[in-house]
Amino acid sequence: MTSPVRLALLGCGTVGSEVVRLLHEQSADLAARIGAPLEIAGIAVRRLGRDRGDLPVDEALFTTDPLGLIKRDDVDVVIEVVGGIEPARGWLVEALRAGKSVVTANKALLAEDGPALHDAAAEGGADLYYEASVAGAIPLLRPLRDSLHGDRVNRVTGIVNGTTNFILSAMDATGAGFAEALEEATELGYAEADPTADVEGFDAAAKAAILASLAFHTRVTAADVHREGITEVTAADVASAKAMGCTIKLLCIAARGRDAAGRETVSVRVHPAMIPLTHPLASVGDAFNAVFVEAEAAGQLMFYGRGAGGAPTASAVLGDVVAVARNRLAGVRAPSESAYADLAVRPMGEALTRYHISLDVADRPGVLAAVAGVFARHDVSIATVRQGSADGPAGSGDAELVIVTHVAPDAALAATVEELRGLDIVRSVASVLRVEGGA
Repeated sequence: MTSPVRLALLGCGTVGSEVVRLLHEQSADLAARIGAPLEIAGIAVRRLGRDRGDLPVDEALFTTDPLGLIKRDDVDVVIEVVGGIEPARGWLVEALRAGKSVVTANKALLAEDGPALHDAAAEGGADLYYEASVAGAIPLLRPLRDSLHGDRVNRVTGIVNGTTNFILSAMDATGAGFAEALEEATELGYAEADPTADVEGFDAAAKAAILASLAFHTRVTAADVHREGITEVTAADVASAKAMGCTIKLLCIAARGRDAAGRETVSVRVHPAMIPLTHPLASVGDAFNAVFVEAEAAGQLMFYGRGAGGAPTASAVLGDVVAVARNRLAGVRAPSESAYADLAVRPMGEALTRYHISLDVADRPGVLAAVAGVFARHDVSIATVRQGSADGPAGSGDAELVIVTHVAPDAALAATVEELRGLDIVRSVASVLRVEGGA
């Protein structure tokens, strides 16, 4: 075999320690696959002397100087599993410009400033791989980047956040409210002490930007993604979804389409939505992830598995390390970023969707006609209407209307809801949820 490929590891937390463990346990197999052994040149951490259990690594390899480690002449590949925007961005740009390949799991950085990393990789003639940034060990980004390059991807719909999927699955299974399900997720270790990034959709939005960039050959950032979280989803919403033969999931949806002028554009959004139980994503429970890809020639493809955790994410990291190490030994680099399409991102108002609207209304003649008139004024067609008793006190004279629309622009649907709020006969708009995946 040739000389070792030397690795600089930035971060040794949950994922980083699993990377070290797998490098040790699979060293012979990895060397055989690459044609050269992998060696850790150094590990950058925040604090030295921390108890790291029985991690199979020499303590002398640890350093608190990540930039100094990156700049060493004996480092070939930089693995970044620290996360965050800065200082990670500066470290990786430095490495790439110096011609050192980078493997990263940093979805936030890629979604905010992926173009800067790609430009640095092109400048230094280095590889930039990031399979672990979306959906953990699920092989997803490379199929989008390589396997489907001969096809045209039209739509990507995914469950890409395990925490929110666990919460919504628990609400569906037990009838619990959001707060109770979040508490359970926290106790089981699925939710962080501060779950904001997950439950408010920031994590999923970053992943949606990465998926859209690859699928549509267009630079999409997290700022381009319409984002809504799941904190407003109630037990009543879940029960209503069940009554329709649906379940609620936090979806990332990226789709091609055309604007009013007929120009091809992309729409990228993250929000909770009802989907029919017949949809492939409906049965994805617990903390699992799944992504449903629709392409012109390949048709419908489903990618499913554990989307988070130390071992699954480390598996994806090592897959990338093997790829960049092989490229390095062969004296080649992977194809550069494909952003030739440069499609505009459509605003959320132009996205086509359906609404499920629950109204508490006065129980008297003419109410349904008045409500229907609001929909007609905004050119929104009603698919179904269900009437029931409201939750107010007996004899209060209130009723519940549950309306599901046909497909319409989101702006028209939102304007309809806003006008409904102002009607005297509407006591409250109890719930609004989008409906996806149906006719």
